Amino acid sequence: MFEIVFEDPETQEKQFVFQNSWGITTRTIGVMAMVHGDNVGLVLPPRVACVQVIIVPCGLTASLAQDVRKALMARCEELCKELEAAGIKVKGDYRDNYSPGWKFNHWELKGVPIRIELGPRDMKQGQFVAVRRDTNEKLTLDLSSASHHVTELLEKIHHYLFDKAKKDLDDHLTVSHDWKAFVSSLDQKKIIQAPFCGEEDCEDKIKKDSAKDVVVEEGAPSMGAKGLCIPFKQPAEIKPGMNCIHPHCGKQAKYYTLFGRSY
Repeated sequence: MFEIVFEDPETQEKQFVFQNSWGITTRTIGVMAMVHGDNVGLVLPPRVACVQVIIVPCGLTASLAQDVRKALMARCEELCKELEAAGIKVKGDYRDNYSPGWKFNHWELKGVPIRIELGPRDMKQGQFVAVRRDTNEKLTLDLSSASHHVTELLEKIHHYLFDKAKKDLDDHLTVSHDWKAFVSSLDQKKIIQAPFCGEEDCEDKIKKDSAKDVVVEEGAPSMGAKGLCIPFKQPAEIKPGMNCIHPHCGKQAKYYTLFGRSY
């Protein structure tokens, strides 16, 4: 924001405020949801999830002996404390008015990275079942070293989600020097690094002309190419005689600019 001033209490003069931005906005959160989410719900990267692990006790049938039930709940709470001591953000879902299946769906929708299922049989065998939210993979792990296994699994999930998102970005990032290739790449839902003169009028023409052949609903955005940013890491050197991407511009390009279609 600009022109924000305050009155200095000592001199009574107007001073500009010192501003800072950490760059975390609702748009950042929205991008995270769109990049990693699936048809079930959110898929949260472990490092930003407010709950990294949810523990759900299973096998609590009406015929289960009361002492076994108490022992199972106590073991779940003990496991919760073990994981907390290892720095893991964990929560136990001990509500008795919902079935395990309902709880599974509830926490999948919220994007919790790992679900731990622990039942009487698991307890006897000294194991637990961990389910990854990102891949739905089920793993049977040793209960005595649960904190080690879960910490390791959270790191695996982090790297898997990052690599998957990075590949998706790389697959949709291209460089264009020709207008037809530029428009074709837009139609393939790619983001494009193209030489650009930096003139505002030319950017408006690029947006207008790249939307000509696109049919949109009434009231919807124009679907033209929009300048997103000037990448710090340029894909190539701008050489003398390299013109702006717009076919009717003819001006010397100043830098590669990242363009994408507005939806």
